[in-house]
Amino acid sequence: MLVRIHQALAGWSAGEEIRIPVDDLDAPVLALVDEALGEGEVAVKVDRAGDRLEIQEASLAGVWRVRGFGDGAVRESLLIGAFPRVALNRAFTAVAPVVTGPAPAGLMNGQPILTELLDRSVAWRRGDGPHAVNFSLLPHTPEDLAFIEQRLGVGATTILSRGYGNCRVTATATPNVWWVRYYNSVDTLILDTVEIVDVPAVVCAAAEDIADSAERLSEILDALAADLERVR
Repeated sequence: MLVRIHQALAGWSAGEEIRIPVDDLDAPVLALVDEALGEGEVAVKVDRAGDRLEIQEASLAGVWRVRGFGDGAVRESLLIGAFPRVALNRAFTAVAPVVTGPAPAGLMNGQPILTELLDRSVAWRRGDGPHAVNFSLLPHTPEDLAFIEQRLGVGATTILSRGYGNCRVTATATPNVWWVRYYNSVDTLILDTVEIVDVPAVVCAAAEDIADSAERLSEILDALAADLERVR
């Protein structure tokens, strides 16, 4: 199984996603695979009525452990790629009703910012560069922020990246619109942005990271082979 993962990493090309089922592995084998892969910085949850996904990146960037829960069954697989597409397929499904109606009192820039975000959402096409609105720099009131959050809605996908501090990325119910919030080590919000993009780059494995993962897994396999030889 580890050799198969290494082959997938070594042969990976940009935009590709390789799925490796692990449902048929015996528990001891799966435990060894988990131990070898470790746990990385990015965790993903997709929560939709009757169907839930939990995704954890391995310590090898670009290797993702996917567990699906639904109909009383658990489905497990490994994905090799920049970010699991399965977490995006339902990301912008509203998990609560989106607020509509007249704009409330107390707004300063909320209405034009919302209009900009909605226009960008409609116009965005895969392959376009990201468009960001930085609320940490943009003048706004608490009413503006609440208004925009309510009108964009809440989607089904939440991502946590534990790199430098914490980055929490939340899908809205508006296609390709994400809240991206950075917190310091004491959980104080230090950067609050909205990005219109397929998926924010901060949670994706870069091509060079995946290449590095292939090299690291090769070293792990060499060490395991040496251990096996000593046992023999």
